[in-house]
Amino acid sequence: MTMADSSSSCSCCNNLRQRCPRPQGLLAQVITKACLLALLFGVVWSITQRECLPGGKLFGIVILFLCAVCGGNLVGMIKLPTLPPFPPLLGMLLAGLLLRNVPYVTDAVYIDQTWSAALRNIALAIILTRAGLGLDPTALRRLKAVCLRVAVGPCTVEACTVAVVSHFLMGLPWVWGFILGFVLSAVSPAVVVPSMLLLQKDGYGVQKGIPTLLMAAGSFDDVLAITGFTTCLGVAFSKGSTWMNILKGLLEVLGGTVVGLLLGIFICFFPSQDQEDLVLTRCVMLLGLSVFSVFGSHVAGFSGAGGLCTLVMAFLAALGWGGDKAPVAAMVGRAWDIFQPLLFGLIGAEITVSTLDPNTVGLGMACLCTGLLVRLLATFLLVHFGGFTLKEKIFISVAWLPKATVQAAIGSAALDMARVEGDEVLVKLGLDVLTVAVLAILTTAPVGALGIGLAGPRLLHRHTEGTQEDTASVKQPTGEGAEPLESKL
Repeated sequence: MTMADSSSSCSCCNNLRQRCPRPQGLLAQVITKACLLALLFGVVWSITQRECLPGGKLFGIVILFLCAVCGGNLVGMIKLPTLPPFPPLLGMLLAGLLLRNVPYVTDAVYIDQTWSAALRNIALAIILTRAGLGLDPTALRRLKAVCLRVAVGPCTVEACTVAVVSHFLMGLPWVWGFILGFVLSAVSPAVVVPSMLLLQKDGYGVQKGIPTLLMAAGSFDDVLAITGFTTCLGVAFSKGSTWMNILKGLLEVLGGTVVGLLLGIFICFFPSQDQEDLVLTRCVMLLGLSVFSVFGSHVAGFSGAGGLCTLVMAFLAALGWGGDKAPVAAMVGRAWDIFQPLLFGLIGAEITVSTLDPNTVGLGMACLCTGLLVRLLATFLLVHFGGFTLKEKIFISVAWLPKATVQAAIGSAALDMARVEGDEVLVKLGLDVLTVAVLAILTTAPVGALGIGLAGPRLLHRHTEGTQEDTASVKQPTGEGAEPLESKL
């Protein structure tokens, strides 16, 4: 080809590009995502064939995943002025709920319970890994009284309140009451963190460090709830005398902590710094050990140890990696982006509306509302001596209510174990816990997001830059907890 022919060809290509501009914006995004979803289905179908046709096991999982992704995107597009966006997890949950309860669709979208339980446990391992990596050692060392009270007090008080109320209202055994209590007591980072970041961006509450306080305390709140849940779960499924069950629960906590420490120390040194693809290798090893810990603890009969082992291992690994943990945490976040639609979709698909007992729904809502009311009052009292104004105390109490991520991750764990045991009584108790957890997500996640968005600008003081004092330092609350908290969220 001559130079003249080459230049003529380039000129034709340029003219074609000018006449036919490339699609951009929302339309291009929709077409791209639709093609990716169709390609995913096509690849799975080409490999599995019959299993990916209506009625097959993979067909149900793939359709659920696609519907959950679409539902999450649709809900995420709902944006109201001056309000934080609705959490996409609501759309994912509703997508699973609809697939389970729409006639004819339910028969075509078959989801095997064994596959569902396995996928939810993998998602649980990933979210526990993220929780361990998200614990900021700097904030942990500088944890003052006010942050400690916000992280521990409301969670413990709500768990105990729900345990007592559910025992007398719903007739749950004491240990199952505490299982439900710890499931409901965790605050949702998926709702709180984005809302706090929006307020922080606009300068609301930053003068007192309120957004940073809540984001830092959220991780510790979740760790406490998960630890309490796994301990009570181990006691509930132990056989023998009550004292032996309590002793086994304590041994699971101790064993999970020790094994997590050993694995965390190991993963700090292996893979070594001189190996290729260090970030990828660390991520694969961390997630592999996390999944193995969660599943292996069930096989070994110490189900309560796996979650705590994962938390301790991830935290210690992040501590050993120091500043190098950020790319690993980002890659683990990518894995969570894949499993989040599966988790919330599968949780929604576990609920069959026609088989729900109205008494369970009504009494469960009563337990939930009672726990939320007590949590609200406890949070208000626990920040009373933190140097906050009345409006700031009210805001912190309201912002500490939303529930979603942890409830989806651990809400079905008791039901899965009960199905393995084959005990109808335990299955009924596990379904009650899951039902109330779903109710908590559906009610508190949107209400909490709206409450934070509405209350923040009205109750918090807006920090405006411009003075040397404002730009050089941030004024902190006086009294206990006066030292600022740093968070990498």
